Amino acid sequence: MGRERRRKSKIIYGILAALVFVALAGVTFPRGQRKIQRTEYPVVILGDSLLGLCRDETSVSEILSRRLGREVFNGAFGGTCMAVQNQHTGDIYTTELLSMVSLSKAVAADDFGVQQTVRGRREVMDYFMDTVDELECVDFRKVEILILEFGINDYHAGIPLENEQDPFDETTYAGALRSVIHTLRKSNPDMRIILATPTYSWYPSHKLTCEEYVTGDVFLEAYVEKEKDVGEEMDVEVIDLYHGMYEHEVWDDWKTYTIDGLHPNLDAREWIAGRLEAAILDR
Repeated sequence: MGRERRRKSKIIYGILAALVFVALAGVTFPRGQRKIQRTEYPVVILGDSLLGLCRDETSVSEILSRRLGREVFNGAFGGTCMAVQNQHTGDIYTTELLSMVSLSKAVAADDFGVQQTVRGRREVMDYFMDTVDELECVDFRKVEILILEFGINDYHAGIPLENEQDPFDETTYAGALRSVIHTLRKSNPDMRIILATPTYSWYPSHKLTCEEYVTGDVFLEAYVEKEKDVGEEMDVEVIDLYHGMYEHEVWDDWKTYTIDGLHPNLDAREWIAGRLEAAILDR
């Protein structure tokens, strides 16, 4: 009886050990070594909180999806830049791990392990990890249209516009933009890339507009113009959401278009979705 009991105990312990191993494998082994269920999205948006803050049925991505009659994935993360900042100037999760430079390399390598390391960080927003998990499942080989909306946080961080000695300097706005486009085109030459500029913005707590608020050497419009220049240089479409979108003749105009001077309200989200739709269909 003792021998039989020991034999059964070994079997039970063996099963338990196997279950523990499987559970640990899920959090220990690199994501690339685990089978990922791929999801096909014809349209993907990557950007910052201008398009990422609202994530319900009134978000730009959902409105655009209904207008197009096609699935649109919202992969925008609040606080992120196009460029990679010097790590001393801010939180690493926005300055490097979730910058568009980093995301483009993850898309090209089909490996979002770097982005998964933001899990558990106190400073990340609630939706970040779910979005990273979903982004990891997107089959970027099947993405037809990729919309990139960045620039407002590059402006806030005072990212340099250009490095004349290195046009692909990823710590500058233009260099990062060129690098991202080049990387994405190599990974999927057939994918249509569309750039969307930041919108006009106000800073109510400072009583200043983006034409007055000093964050670096230049104002927000300079980033918009640089984006348009790089788009023309690299033959990429640019949707200008800065000019002719929000009226800004009087201070209180911010209340007409935004919830806080920066993030678009429902009406503005409808207008932005309309602009994106028009650009997508105009081809």
